Amino acid sequence: MSLREIIETVESREKRLTVFDPPSREIVRQLREYFESQTVRIEVGTTDSSLSGYAVLSDNDADGEVLAAVDLGHLGDPADERDTSPFAPIIEHLDDTTFTSYDLRQMMAASREVEDRAWRKGEGTLHTGFQRAGAIRQQSDVYADLSGKNLDIHAYSAPSPEVPEIDGVTVHQEDTRELAESWFVVFDGAGDPLDACALLAEERGDTDERLFYGFWTYDPEIVDDILTHLDRRYAVTV
Repeated sequence: MSLREIIETVESREKRLTVFDPPSREIVRQLREYFESQTVRIEVGTTDSSLSGYAVLSDNDADGEVLAAVDLGHLGDPADERDTSPFAPIIEHLDDTTFTSYDLRQMMAASREVEDRAWRKGEGTLHTGFQRAGAIRQQSDVYADLSGKNLDIHAYSAPSPEVPEIDGVTVHQEDTRELAESWFVVFDGAGDPLDACALLAEERGDTDERLFYGFWTYDPEIVDDILTHLDRRYAVTV
């Protein structure tokens, strides 16, 4: 699969959150706001008393397998003002978080999450698609620091004579549309699937706005799909 096809595959994995007999419209508003950036369709329904006042997460397909449920009566309860979100039973089933219209600031923040995980692990392989040589220059100090760890680091961009050399970083310059349009940061977890993670997005719309559509994920199978594509398309050993 190409990088675009991987994005489309994740996008298609939409889930449905049905709010049964909500105690108030405000609860529904909170749910829509909380999950607005994720592939979750919010619906309101009525049922028998066994599920009244619950939000139920299910696959948005013909089978509609129920994945989790949360008691809406606990939302907003002072007892829930803890480190654990009241939506935790639902969130743990949302490995892939999609987003639309992320700007450069938001993309940088999401990239740091993957880079920081690689830094903390201190080993493994990190792949980063910068789109342009200028972006590599701007992040050269960050990647020089990362190269001080026992990491195998690969950077990608469109061809340019201005691509900087960074000790410990292998730079791949390829004249492909997906490298020019895609922003990605992928960490293989150094053999531990629990540490594998990735950010993958495609720049869309007006080039002056620099807005991105894509996802970040902790699903090792999706991370492996991205790594396999990079290996096959750009002859990188992953």
